[in-house]
Amino acid sequence: QVTLAESGGGLVQAGGSLRLSCAASGRTFSYYLINWFRQAPGKEREFVGGFSRSGGKTYYADSVKGRFTISRDSAKNTVYLQMNRLKPSDTAVYYCAAANSPFDITRPGVYDYWGQGTQVTVSS
Repeated sequence: QVTLAESGGGLVQAGGSLRLSCAASGRTFSYYLINWFRQAPGKEREFVGGFSRSGGKTYYADSVKGRFTISRDSAKNTVYLQMNRLKPSDTAVYYCAAANSPFDITRPGVYDYWGQGTQVTVSS
């Protein structure tokens, strides 16, 4: 069993930055992969960024590549999403999710656990 809790969302102007945190409890990094998704109003949930199955590489959606960075602190059981140069199109609810060795890290359906989400709103 894994519990995930996101924090760090808020309202920011275009060009600004935010850092989201995902605090995990339970059987975490040694057993699950934790990555980030987002969902804008009227749109499907989409992959934002995450670690590979081996944990050795990171991958990002084309829309955020070069602006967002995922990192993790195993001692704190926390995964972070640093978001820079934010755009109004980044406005969404951001979720972290955990999966045990997913075959495709970009598919929401392979993740077993989800946080409650944190709202990010970018004004123009």
